[in-house]
Amino acid sequence: MIKAVLIDLDGTLVDSIPDLAAAANAMRAELGLSELPVAKIATFVGKGAESLVRRTLAGNIDGQCEDTQVAPALSIFRRHYHRINGTQTVVYDGVREGLRAMRAQGLLLAVVTNKPLEFTLPLLEQTGLSEYFVAVVGGECTPHKKPHPAQLLHACEQLGVTPAHIFMVGDSANDALAARAAGCCGVLIVPYGYNEGEASHSIPSDGIVTTLLDAANHIADFNRTRTLQ
Repeated sequence: MIKAVLIDLDGTLVDSIPDLAAAANAMRAELGLSELPVAKIATFVGKGAESLVRRTLAGNIDGQCEDTQVAPALSIFRRHYHRINGTQTVVYDGVREGLRAMRAQGLLLAVVTNKPLEFTLPLLEQTGLSEYFVAVVGGECTPHKKPHPAQLLHACEQLGVTPAHIFMVGDSANDALAARAAGCCGVLIVPYGYNEGEASHSIPSDGIVTTLLDAANHIADFNRTRTLQ
């Protein structure tokens, strides 16, 4: 039986690309660099703020740049993102309905994101999503970020539920790989997220769900079949 669900933030619960891209380009402008297309910056999202800054500085997903550039650039990015965070971010269709359906099933919910808590917690409050979650695990909560399983295992400890009784819902290979490594019962992928520019059907998962409400229905069916056995 599934007792809890871990859910990614950017690209799964909310579309935050407009804000992230605006902050990233503001950083580049302050450093005397030209603006990058929003669609390109979208492919840089997924492995945390430092990775996004490295990739934005380099202008490519490899993120090859001088280490000495990163700390000052990250400081500039944080300043701009604090100002911009949440101004253009929108909650995806079906998210609120899905979260309500999961809660109605008695499932415990946690956000597991590579985004730092300093941005995650205000964003959840602004969007009205914070009330649904028992725990929030950000990029700095463990020594390693997704696709490493550390964050998911930390969330399991906070919820008091073993990974075998948990489903992960995300939009990227980072989510799927972390869930498999943590020993989660299953992984569901939404097709509308980022996944660093790669197609969602290439992600190893237990199914692609159109919305978070579909994910809630999938988990309900999963538990129903276990009850009948």
